[in-house]
Amino acid sequence: MSDLHYPGFKSSDIIASVGKTLETSTDAEKQSQIKKTNGIFELRVSNANKEEAVWTIDLKKAGTVYKGPAKPKADVTIILSDETLTELASGKLNGQKAFMTGKLKTKGNMMLATKLDAVFKSTKAKL
Repeated sequence: MSDLHYPGFKSSDIIASVGKTLETSTDAEKQSQIKKTNGIFELRVSNANKEEAVWTIDLKKAGTVYKGPAKPKADVTIILSDETLTELASGKLNGQKAFMTGKLKTKGNMMLATKLDAVFKSTKAKL
């Protein structure tokens, strides 16, 4: 597995665990997750030092997570802070509430962004 960590980002561990979960899933589990999600997420995460980390979660074809912008184009780009992503993944913050309060912005298929919660939940269930 490629290194998914960016120094200075708490959410690196979360993204790495999503990657590990997908990597260790059986083909059937991976195909099921791809079928349920059917999208490519590009996460643009900024930290307190105004640095940006970019990760892509491909749940359309490959079922992989990697550093950098989406190739091919993301179905939805989610722009948020490191803290917001950490709260979303832990379940402390609801995605809809984060969007409504301006803590999370999207570009592209906004309805697909709602499926990211399920991705985090299934990762948590497997860990």
